[in-house]
Amino acid sequence: MPNIILSSTIHLPDLITDLALILITASIAVLIFKRLKQPLVLGYLVAGFLAGKNFDFFPTVVKTTDVSVWAEIGVIFLLFSLGLEFSFKKLAKVGNTASITAITQIIAMLFIGYNVGQLMQWSAMNSIFLGVILSISSTTIILKAFDELGVKSQKFAGNVIGSLIVQDLMAILLMVLLSTIAVSSQFSGGELLFAILKLFFFLTLWFIVGIFFIPPFLQKAKNIMTDEMLLIVSIAMCLFMVVFAANVGFSPGLGAFVMGSILAETTQSEHIEKLIKPVKDLFGAIFFVSVGMLINLDTLVHHFVPVIILTFVTIFGQSISSTIGSLISGQPLKQSIQTGMSLSQIGEFSFIIATLGSSLKVTEDFLYPIVVAVSAITTFTTPYMIKYATPFALLVERKLPRSWTYKIAQYSANMQTLKPTNLWRSYINSYIRYIVINVVISIGIILLSRTLLLPFLERFEYGTYLTAIVTIIILLPFFWAISLRKIKADSISELIKERKYRGALIIMSIVRVLISLSILGFILNNFISPIFGIIMIIISIFIYIIFPKQINEIYHYFENRLLSNFNNEEDEVFTTTDKHHVLRQNINAWDGHIASFIIPENTTILGKTLEELRLREQFGINIAYIKRGDNTIYIPKKTERIYPNDEISIIGTDKQAKKFSEYININNIQQTDNKNIEIVLWKMDLIDDKYINKSIKYSNLREATNGIIVGIERDGNRILNPESNFILQANDVLWIVGDKRKIISIIE
Repeated sequence: MPNIILSSTIHLPDLITDLALILITASIAVLIFKRLKQPLVLGYLVAGFLAGKNFDFFPTVVKTTDVSVWAEIGVIFLLFSLGLEFSFKKLAKVGNTASITAITQIIAMLFIGYNVGQLMQWSAMNSIFLGVILSISSTTIILKAFDELGVKSQKFAGNVIGSLIVQDLMAILLMVLLSTIAVSSQFSGGELLFAILKLFFFLTLWFIVGIFFIPPFLQKAKNIMTDEMLLIVSIAMCLFMVVFAANVGFSPGLGAFVMGSILAETTQSEHIEKLIKPVKDLFGAIFFVSVGMLINLDTLVHHFVPVIILTFVTIFGQSISSTIGSLISGQPLKQSIQTGMSLSQIGEFSFIIATLGSSLKVTEDFLYPIVVAVSAITTFTTPYMIKYATPFALLVERKLPRSWTYKIAQYSANMQTLKPTNLWRSYINSYIRYIVINVVISIGIILLSRTLLLPFLERFEYGTYLTAIVTIIILLPFFWAISLRKIKADSISELIKERKYRGALIIMSIVRVLISLSILGFILNNFISPIFGIIMIIISIFIYIIFPKQINEIYHYFENRLLSNFNNEEDEVFTTTDKHHVLRQNINAWDGHIASFIIPENTTILGKTLEELRLREQFGINIAYIKRGDNTIYIPKKTERIYPNDEISIIGTDKQAKKFSEYININNIQQTDNKNIEIVLWKMDLIDDKYINKSIKYSNLREATNGIIVGIERDGNRILNPESNFILQANDVLWIVGDKRKIISIIE
């Protein structure tokens, strides 16, 4: 009988054994927490603590550096997915609110953090870093909690996510500021300004270039790409932008978010989001496990007092400051409290900032472990803060003096009121955006030429001159757009009739020409001699004179392609005529908003008229519009029927929208982001006798405004979506969604 030789045990790489330990531990933990009906993110944290080196009674991860790499990949995919769900258009939609909320929170926490550090007798530099660390909330932790609690579709979630993005952008600038203060021990305004301009420039350039090239590429490759290929291509684009962002000095997560936002403007965004979800969930879980591995009980014991103090400062300071910021921005009390309580933690950016202080050797060794401990504790508390934000907000509304709640509601309502846009201000805004975008594109082309074209051509004789000529030829359409093309021609013709605007318009035209010449001078100064540059300027002028039509057509091709790729939506930046401006407003005073649904083919409401469905009576909602193919029916009549794949946008509260979605068997609710809604929300004081003491149905306001009454204020009370038999009284304040011109004609 032959001898059987048993081979020795095969040695697996530590990478595989560590991953196995992490996922096995995480699986058991999340199953237990799911059974206990607790947030899964807490299960991941517990799993990380058990698998980490700070717990001795359990198998331990061997190489924590590998786990850190996986965790960073998790952050990248979480922010990539966020970009797919929350595009630049949605960020612009909550831009003012999110910016005010985030900036208020950051300023408040910088002040609080610094003074708390001083009270604990920390050094000035430790206190400065502490203030910055406590001012930035955790995007990844909040996103995970939102997913688990199912609140991402609610109104306040949009403000929270917008605030997180603004915070991340501010964090990049604060890191630049901290670096200059740490190195030179003084504030450098010049470097901070440069960092702001650099951030703005690259964000604008990335978005424009991405929108120009990526949507048509995916559209043309759609028929040949399988799910596997689409997943690989999407991840490749994401990681390309991550690498590019890191190389120009920004965080990898910002690059991932930007690429996600670009892909969100393509027709395949939802498909990509579904494909990327398993990858995001896997690496996201590893990220939260890695946070749990940082929990050190010895640190909690040794630095017990500062950890507890800073935990309370973080939870209450961030909650209160964010709530105040949201209130200042015009959000109602309930939504502001929900926003504030959601932003009550620190996370990944805080680790980065703490590491920066340590690497620059300007902070003490105790700061990083304290930050980790505070982050771990606030990660535990975040799901509960979000979960109990709504009942706490309702409690606050009941306990506050009635006069306070009324004034807050009035302030919120007034902030949301649509006001006629001043023609001069509208022109100024369009002028600035138009010039900025074309200047950014021009500078981007110059940088690309210097980086790629010049090194290739300068090896040949006259290669530098050839580079300059090619660059200028490419830039001619954009020079023409900056210096000569009319911006909002109709507005100019109206403004020029008034003498007071004529001088300003002439100066603005001269400024456009000077900007164009400055960019041209920059090219000539960097590439070729002044004499040759003068010759090129003369040649460029002759080209403008001889081929104006061709240059115009080239720019229009660029403009039209960019706009058509941007989900076929018209961008006011490139609009030359005054078109009916699209306006949407949330009815924040009543906690109402517009939510959209795609009607499935298996619902019971198909084929029925709106009169038969009685949606207002059943659910308290109104239908703002129905989108059917390329047609949109605004404020549909009661005889309108519902058909499969109709997109219905309703006006109601989160609770009403959820109830309606259950009625039609839809699980996904989205806040509408359609900028082509040709209706407006308007506030109207009821003083006309012909409407008083009549029901809404017989007041003929619907016919007069081509709209619907979605809210009424009476004696400090608010009624959302009143029924048609509601009797109108003198001094009622009506909120009407309808045709802008007709509403104004009634008011006037």
